Amino acid sequence: MKNSKIIYWTGIIGLIGTLLFFFEIPLWILPGTPPPFSHELAYADHLAGIRIIALTRILIDLFMYMCLMVFFAGFRHLIKISDERYEWAATLSFGAAIVWWAVSLVADGLEGAAVLNTVGGTGNPTIVRAMVEATLLIYNGSIAFAVTALFMGVAGFVIVSTGAIPKWIGWLAWVSFALCMISIPAMYGTPVDVNGFYNAAGWGPTIVANVPPLIWFFAASIAMIIKSKKIND
Repeated sequence: MKNSKIIYWTGIIGLIGTLLFFFEIPLWILPGTPPPFSHELAYADHLAGIRIIALTRILIDLFMYMCLMVFFAGFRHLIKISDERYEWAATLSFGAAIVWWAVSLVADGLEGAAVLNTVGGTGNPTIVRAMVEATLLIYNGSIAFAVTALFMGVAGFVIVSTGAIPKWIGWLAWVSFALCMISIPAMYGTPVDVNGFYNAAGWGPTIVANVPPLIWFFAASIAMIIKSKKIND
């Protein structure tokens, strides 16, 4: 396949993955605020009540991950053809991205298991709580923030160094890196208060460590589509 086609379809598929992320946002808002994890029975009831919504979120996640894994491979290829000296860094970004998505799939699996435990009524509250809390440091948590930061930091480096796509997108990646890094210590905060700003279940790190990378994916995908028209195969 020609390089221009690879980069073009990387941008298109990356854009689809980003849009899937946007479509998923209402599914996190519609169910409302869940009860505290410490109220095990109430939380199990809540999860049972939103079972279809929760499983739909996971389904969207699966397709989003498929799309963005294609994007990660294409991004590495773009850096390689732009400047072969940075192939090592492009490979590092690809590795970080795959680990990022792999741990997110683990979190989806745990959340899905918690949801399935509630089929037929209220599930076992202790099991539901254990599985959901097991996702906290992975999904929108410190583990994901760490590997996201690595990917964003390396992505910013290769973009600014090679000029493969506009350098402001590289600077945006570095902003994302910084915000992910300051979100990692949130794991020391108790996850009891799901309305808290800075803790293992807080909404603060979830927003500041997810929104900038989401904007980055959107911008990078558009830039790659434009870039594909300038590549001479």
